[in-house]
Amino acid sequence: MREFTNPPLTSAPPVGGLADVVFQRAGKKPRQVTLGRKEPDGTWRAVTAAEFRDEVLALAKGLLSQGVRFGDRVALMSRTRYEWTLFDYALWTIGAQVVPVYPTSSAEQCFWMLHDAEVSAAVVEHEDHAMTVATVIDRLPRMRRLWQLDAGAVSELYDAGAALDDEVVHRHRRAITPDSVATVIYTSGTTGRPKGCVLTHGNLMYEADTVTAHWEPVFHSRRGDEAATLLFLPLAHVFGRMVQIAAVRHGVRFGHQPRLDAAALLPDLAAFRPTFILAVPYIFEKVFHTARRTAEREGRAAPFEKAVDVAVRYAEAVEARAWGSGPGPSAGLRMRHQFFDRLVYARIRAAMGGRIRNAMSGGSAMDRTLGLFFAGAGVQIYEGYGLTESSAAATANPPGRTRYGSVGRPIPGVTVRIADDGEILLRGANVFQGYLNDPEATGETLHDGWLATGDLGCLDEDGYLTITGRKKEILVTSGGKSVSPGPLEERVRDHPLISQCVVVGNDRPFIAALVTLDPEAVEHWLLMRGRRPPPPAELVRDPDLENEVRRAVVAANTRVSQAESIRTFRILARPFTEEHGLLTPSLKIKRRAIEKAYAKEVRALYEP
Repeated sequence: MREFTNPPLTSAPPVGGLADVVFQRAGKKPRQVTLGRKEPDGTWRAVTAAEFRDEVLALAKGLLSQGVRFGDRVALMSRTRYEWTLFDYALWTIGAQVVPVYPTSSAEQCFWMLHDAEVSAAVVEHEDHAMTVATVIDRLPRMRRLWQLDAGAVSELYDAGAALDDEVVHRHRRAITPDSVATVIYTSGTTGRPKGCVLTHGNLMYEADTVTAHWEPVFHSRRGDEAATLLFLPLAHVFGRMVQIAAVRHGVRFGHQPRLDAAALLPDLAAFRPTFILAVPYIFEKVFHTARRTAEREGRAAPFEKAVDVAVRYAEAVEARAWGSGPGPSAGLRMRHQFFDRLVYARIRAAMGGRIRNAMSGGSAMDRTLGLFFAGAGVQIYEGYGLTESSAAATANPPGRTRYGSVGRPIPGVTVRIADDGEILLRGANVFQGYLNDPEATGETLHDGWLATGDLGCLDEDGYLTITGRKKEILVTSGGKSVSPGPLEERVRDHPLISQCVVVGNDRPFIAALVTLDPEAVEHWLLMRGRRPPPPAELVRDPDLENEVRRAVVAANTRVSQAESIRTFRILARPFTEEHGLLTPSLKIKRRAIEKAYAKEVRALYEP
């Protein structure tokens, strides 16, 4: 199939903007709990619709009193926290355009975004961020104000706007239309300088309303309960932003968690008890590997592996029944599944808060087996695909019709087309307006309403999309063989000891790989063997560890032809990090930067 259209469920809102719902909901259901706010003592405080409206209104008045005007661009540089949502809606209330900045951005990255967007003011989280902006502020002539959240910015603005009449704010709000620009989100920039994606209020409202209309049953743990989610994705990324917008528009209670590490995330999942979560595959991988390591430490490694096998086979049988190609789980498989549900699966669900039965995953591809395992363990993961340019999700697996390993069908109102060269093209009301100050890049990406994604894929007979690679990342060996590195890298990363994998081989005689290790997994691996951790330089030459990595490479090679297979590899002593310029803020690898940084190691892979 070359093209598939999913008919729309809803039309784009004809009037208004993103902030209107804050005031409408508070008017209709003032006591409805809309957010959870974590207090300094670790407890969660309920925030009602009326309370949130009053805070948004007070902050909007403060921003107006300090010179922020309709159409101004204001940067937000912070981790995921309550105040980000508060500033988002206060700025949207007065017609300002929000420019998200990743909290890990360098001074030069900040300068480029703030300069290109011509921001007039910025909100940062803490003193380190303030210092980062301060180092470049002399090159930002339009920048007039800088507020710091941890230095009392919210209270300061509340006080500044206290004397302003509410009607001044509402006049600004009523002037906003769906065509008004809501935000300029800069792409991660894996291959070059980030570009500012211009998204309107209409883009974001249509996306949020469409996803909610089709996937609303997924938001609940059981029929009739209150939908709730914990937002831990970066709000500087379009995925996290869309979670926030959909939750506010459709009355889903949500809280914020700024840290993605298990030590911080798991206790908050237990305390907040969401009914569903939205995450990237990395989170689900971490939950799985943590459960496996716990089982091994407790001497339950063999039962755990049997539980994994049963979960995967059970989910495969359910999938086959849904598609009419099988009878479903056998009686024996159902009995084994019930046994392991008490022994293993219930523990995994408890670690995620106890109420989660559904989740949505995006940002990168998820391994089919991982998705099957979670489904068999009682947590159905709906994988999707999208870009900043498509306001987040463009495709997703629909409720009750999951096809594991695919990123689902176009969301309602979106058309997916596969170009002659395999590139994925998208069309719909969620597609962005273009790149800020870059008509050339806009012209290269948007053609007659079609968004050229740069990703490669294929559609099956039911309209389900499978991602096969990235157009600009195709490697061509000196023998003329074209290889898509992404699938190979994902398969190598299936091994619990491996954190990252980068395949190389462009203009080289064969394919090779650079591999980094997961420190927690390696520590556990050594502990289970009664060994003390050696220095990193010695660890990467450990013969037993090399054999483990070799097994992962051999397993990955079984799925490709000999010409596409990884012939050799090098284990690196340290991981690829954003701090070293090797990852984007959304954790995507910067392939060119890695090959340049490790040029010596790459050359050694091809030396006789």
